[in-house]
Amino acid sequence: MDRMIQPPLVDTTACFCTVDAGLKTVAGVKRFVPGTKLCLQPDIKPSIHPTRQKPPRGDRNRSQSPLLPGLPDDLAIACLIRVPRIEHRKLRLVCKRWYRLLAGNFFYSLRKSLGNAEEWIYIMKRDRDGKISWHAFDPIYQLWQPLPPIPKEYSEALGFGCAVLSGCHLYLFGGKDPVKGSMRRVIFYSARTNKWHRGPDMLRRRHFFGSCVINNCLYVAGGENEGVQRSLRSAEVYDPNKNRWSFISDMSTAMVPFIGVVYEGKWFIKGLGSHRQVVSEVYQPENDSWRPVYDGMVAGWRNPSASLNGQLYAVDCKDGCKLRVYDVKNNSWSKHIDSKVHLGNSKTLEAAALVPLNGKLCIIRNNMSISLVDVSKCDNASCASTAEHLWETITGKGQFKTLVTNFLLNLAGRNRLKSHIVHCQVLQT
Repeated sequence: MDRMIQPPLVDTTACFCTVDAGLKTVAGVKRFVPGTKLCLQPDIKPSIHPTRQKPPRGDRNRSQSPLLPGLPDDLAIACLIRVPRIEHRKLRLVCKRWYRLLAGNFFYSLRKSLGNAEEWIYIMKRDRDGKISWHAFDPIYQLWQPLPPIPKEYSEALGFGCAVLSGCHLYLFGGKDPVKGSMRRVIFYSARTNKWHRGPDMLRRRHFFGSCVINNCLYVAGGENEGVQRSLRSAEVYDPNKNRWSFISDMSTAMVPFIGVVYEGKWFIKGLGSHRQVVSEVYQPENDSWRPVYDGMVAGWRNPSASLNGQLYAVDCKDGCKLRVYDVKNNSWSKHIDSKVHLGNSKTLEAAALVPLNGKLCIIRNNMSISLVDVSKCDNASCASTAEHLWETITGKGQFKTLVTNFLLNLAGRNRLKSHIVHCQVLQT
């Protein structure tokens, strides 16, 4: 794992005069960038250990090979940003210039501005031996992609958090090491470089806590540690622009959250209190305050859940083939989106995650089969009646089993859960 570095703060192309960053610092740059001023590099003292004569920096920049032979670099980049994301791993191996181009913000900012950025699904699962493995799925080509191994400190961790910042950085934080106990550690994976990096540690050690992302800031609250006070009330936030953690207001009561969602700019969490009672709270970032909440939304709330386009959705059956929609006016979960095709109650088919993907809701099951629901086409009439046309199944790595097969496996006692999904996120590059 690379040494600790500060993650890129924002996507920007401001550091490029034209296409190549070197053009703005070389002598005689006015011939290449008309109208530039004060672009001359200051004189550099010669080395006290002279070596062979080196060509001037400007000559090296002008003589370097083009990105694509026969094309100016700006046209070459216009071609490369249209290459599907599935091929980017190969593009980095072509030469150093291509590697540097595909490792920076400039390339992916152009892809995003032109609508070429692609979303992939990243799944972390605990295998039968208790170790964490992870997989990336390309929904366009419906292929699973190789990934660098999970860093050792999280290969067997329990109760750690997982979140995405800036759309392309996947963070793992906190958790419980089987030997060392609760951790403050933070690491992040960049989908642009395909590498893991170290981030700044959290302020408190904790595991089995709640987390969310609001306005590209990572919030963490509650959980447990091995100290005298086992359940925690404390909460903290990580701001990537400042690259540091800060404490926020404590929750009203200590809690070990088991479900959470961001809805209408607020963070709702539900969990077990210090006396193992079910408690629920809502956090408002604008005034840094917590308050208990017991309305109809929390009462009928089930996991997994997600918000999309101002609507709140939750899985209503074990195999994830039925969604409920929260009705704000009636303060209840009164609407349903039903696929009318239910797969059974096998643990391998249990819905483990619900995430937005390309404007649709994506349901991921423990056997890594995936369904997409186009909720944008759901109105009151279609949701109240049949909605099969809104559903699409992506078989991916996991294959659905028929109800008869599941029934026979249950009778034989062979349908035990060999592995299960612990986290699922979507990254865009």
